[in-house]
Amino acid sequence: MLSTNTITTIKSTVPVLEVHGTEITKRFYNMLFKNHPALLNIFNHANQKQGRQQEALANAVYAAAKHIDQLEAILPVVKQVAHKHRSLGVKPEHYPIVGEYLLKAIKDVLKDDATDEILQAWEEAYGVIANVFIEVENEMYEEAAKQPGGWDEERNFVVDRKEQESEVITSFYLKPVDGKPIASFKSGQYISVKLEIPDDEFTHIRQYSLSDAPDKSYYRISVKKEKNPSKPDGIVSNYLHDHVNIGDTLSITAPAGDFYLEDESTPIVLLSGGVGITPMLSMLKSSVLQDRKTTFIHASLNGSVHAFQEEVSSLNHPSLEYFVCYESPTQEDHNNRIFHKEGFVDREWLSETLSLEPNTHYYFCGPLQFMKAVKEALIKLGVEENQMHYEFFGPAVALQQSME
Repeated sequence: MLSTNTITTIKSTVPVLEVHGTEITKRFYNMLFKNHPALLNIFNHANQKQGRQQEALANAVYAAAKHIDQLEAILPVVKQVAHKHRSLGVKPEHYPIVGEYLLKAIKDVLKDDATDEILQAWEEAYGVIANVFIEVENEMYEEAAKQPGGWDEERNFVVDRKEQESEVITSFYLKPVDGKPIASFKSGQYISVKLEIPDDEFTHIRQYSLSDAPDKSYYRISVKKEKNPSKPDGIVSNYLHDHVNIGDTLSITAPAGDFYLEDESTPIVLLSGGVGITPMLSMLKSSVLQDRKTTFIHASLNGSVHAFQEEVSSLNHPSLEYFVCYESPTQEDHNNRIFHKEGFVDREWLSETLSLEPNTHYYFCGPLQFMKAVKEALIKLGVEENQMHYEFFGPAVALQQSME
């Protein structure tokens, strides 16, 4: 337990972290990778280059300081990050390294304002928070390994099938090389794929949502190809598209993630934008098997990049309603009339389309702007925060904060 003096000291740094948090985390990562470059085999290089990881860590440090006297308040965030850490292979021995350079970064950025009292308080607080992460992650490692069909760390899978779903999305069907059973998962979860790309010094690890229903003999991931191959966040996805073929082997970790379809009987609404359809498709298939009242809304640029249209349409079930929104439909789209709205998903259309039953839960995933629009619309329609569930591709940001 933290002393009262430590808690008071940490809370006194909240206003400073609000202003200098991202500067501190940028300095932290610079020093960390300079002194421990091997950690670049774990961290997402794209998120580093684009500043998303630094921002996410700054938000986490700020939240920890703000709630240092009630750490149970940040437990959901701890579990979310712990899922990602387990899938990446973060281990207890990494935490002292991170703590050392986080304290050095605080000292470097705040200079004389980082008094010995503040640094000592943060060292003590970091130790407590790190132990929480280590404990939660150890449980997750054990659970992943001991579950039926589970395994520890990485396992080799062969690409059994590779299918193009749209102009930009391709699915990879993965079967275990050893031929043994594979772990089940909760619809909405992801796996991590580890790649060694020629001429790259470090390995790359990326998370991809599982896009088919659980309890198959394979895992399916559906990957979007970026138009600009030089974009940092397109390096791995484009490599999968262009260089990974049937018969090739991929190293993956067991399914993880805290964004998944709750096992209940209440009605659900699934909303996806672009490649955000991947976790939603798994949820959709599970909900149909459960005979659960489901409304599925998918937004896409147009029909040429709309993946899984036929697959979703084939799920003909009386408990399912399916709606499509195209931002810029082509002439062929107009001729086929498979979409229900032109433009963007907005409050007015959702009000007309959804029944808005009080016990309904809403799951959404897609580009940040799409999620901001959806959440803002749902709030205005009277949906409570505890009825909304959403997933970020990449480090989580404060969605409500980004709406302001």
